[in-house]
Amino acid sequence: MERRKFLSMTLGAVALAAVPASVRAEDFRKSKPTVWTAKTVDDAIKAMYGSNKLVMEGVKLTAPDVASNGGAIPVDFSTDKDIKTIAVFQDANPESAVLVVDTNKYSVNKYSIKIKMAKSGTITIVAQGNDGKLYAAKKTLDVALGGCEG
Repeated sequence: MERRKFLSMTLGAVALAAVPASVRAEDFRKSKPTVWTAKTVDDAIKAMYGSNKLVMEGVKLTAPDVASNGGAIPVDFSTDKDIKTIAVFQDANPESAVLVVDTNKYSVNKYSIKIKMAKSGTITIVAQGNDGKLYAAKKTLDVALGGCEG
């Protein structure tokens, strides 16, 4: 009987640990619509955060120097900073904002995505720190026309 009680308590504890302590997501398209219609990266960052003063540290960004396929450019980014949000912007398409992720203290802030870019340009990652600073990283890349690197 003791063994069954122990197993049921253990399974209950595992189930509780698997459920997030709090789930909160903000729909930035509704709360900050001008972010998604901004034509420049600076305007989009200002619309999202109220400032575009970036601290170029604390964020790691990896993307290819030359992307042979502008329709699926792999972008990896991460930070060890204590942050509220992390966002992706680019200056090759008509609208600059790509992605905004709302984080919490339990988030593992390591991301791997693919984005579309119509032409060569710069990708900017901005992480809003809980200290109020905007940590950032930038990477300029060439997009080969016609899907070849020639």
